[in-house]
Amino acid sequence: MMDAIRVPRPGPGRPRVRPGHVIGDKDCSSKAIRAWLRQRSISHTIPERSDQIRNRLRRGHRGGSPPAFDKRLSKRRNVVERCFNRLKQWRGIATRYEKTAESHQEAATLTSLLIWA
Repeated sequence: MMDAIRVPRPGPGRPRVRPGHVIGDKDCSSKAIRAWLRQRSISHTIPERSDQIRNRLRRGHRGGSPPAFDKRLSKRRNVVERCFNRLKQWRGIATRYEKTAESHQEAATLTSLLIWA
């Protein structure tokens, strides 16, 4: 999913393919995702799941320190969550009637435009 990101630049030039910062929820909290972001020097705000916290604390000093987490920055994620909520109020988007990824993306784009207008 992260490889599909294209952020257009305000002026001439190629679109950016690496975000400056990623805000995720607890579903994105895995060693693999954090390592992937770290390799690409992308800062992130992802809360730890409770089982990860317990395992880290159980290991003691070998468990390492908790990952950095900015609670204030994480609260901005609600804008995205509310957008998904509005999109899923459309039955065709929520149940994904479209067969191909392209037609589903087009339906989501059309729905977004109708909501925005």
